[in-house]
Amino acid sequence: MHVTLRARIAPLRSQFVFPTVRLALVRAARRAPDRFRIVHFSVQRDHVHLVVEAADKRALSSGVRSVAIRIALYVNALLSREGPLWADRWHGRPLASPREVRAAIVYVLANFRKHARRTLRPGLDPYSSAAWFDGFREWHAETGVPPPFAERARWDVARRSAAAVEAGCAADFEPKTWLAERGWRRYGLVGLGESPARDSVHK
Repeated sequence: MHVTLRARIAPLRSQFVFPTVRLALVRAARRAPDRFRIVHFSVQRDHVHLVVEAADKRALSSGVRSVAIRIALYVNALLSREGPLWADRWHGRPLASPREVRAAIVYVLANFRKHARRTLRPGLDPYSSAAWFDGFREWHAETGVPPPFAERARWDVARRSAAAVEAGCAADFEPKTWLAERGWRRYGLVGLGESPARDSVHK
């Protein structure tokens, strides 16, 4: 399932707020991994994209609700704000085939290219789970080579934060279903410079 959460505010993709959002995502992913798993995520200015696995509709609804509540609590506490964080109810799109899953992975992990004002060099989005993704064609975390980032970001600042220390567990985002783990690979690994398809139905 491809899930989108849209916020009322727009500092989510910042050096100050992102580590807190990521910490909330990691803790939400650990809540009930046998029933609900976050497989991929990306954080944009005012919205969050997720690819998730769920045992059933009830697990999906409960899992996404937990993610939304946790992020809202953490971000509101960080910013000393009150009131709803999310602009509306979350939106989800089922992913039923290997092709659809691959398209969703590209859409989520490369969503920053969709919003960029200029062409970006090939590389990962530091505001996503891309650094733990093992499906890139040109780079793999197991090589020990630092990931190439497409955007100039103060990544070291985020990595040194307390949130990043707890968020550095790739196992929290390992897919368990055939579609998300192996099926999508039928259509090829993801390129570091790949962008979401223009005719994508994702929002």
